[in-house]
Amino acid sequence: MKAKLLDQRNGERTFAVVFDIGDEVASGLLAVAREHRLKGSYLTAIGALQDVVLGYWDWSTKKYQRIPLREQVEVVSLVGNVAVGPEGEPKVHAHVVVSKSDGTAHGGHLLEAHVRPTLEAIIVELPEHLQRSTDPETGLALLNL
Repeated sequence: MKAKLLDQRNGERTFAVVFDIGDEVASGLLAVAREHRLKGSYLTAIGALQDVVLGYWDWSTKKYQRIPLREQVEVVSLVGNVAVGPEGEPKVHAHVVVSKSDGTAHGGHLLEAHVRPTLEAIIVELPEHLQRSTDPETGLALLNL
């Protein structure tokens, strides 16, 4: 995985991130966020993946149901944000929609995914930083505004 600062002005920074075959996406995005000390960003990405694990938030159990897709898929949409978590570290929250070879789409919270053959992401850090805190009702780290 390679990350490059493309632009920086008025407190905003834009990065391009290119993942290589086999790179794990969720941990890779978090590594970029930590390395560049991102505190309030949004991201988009396109490419292709394999061994994807989607998450569906189950309100009744307050846990993510894991939905594994153990095949090659095309990334139709990957969007998310980076905010400072309750412990002061960057936290990546991303959702993904992928398409199988028959055109059926599956989507949810991005828990795990491995790149095959590439994933290209753009991350834009905003001048204002985003903060998360744990919501007592859900147990999730939600954005504070």
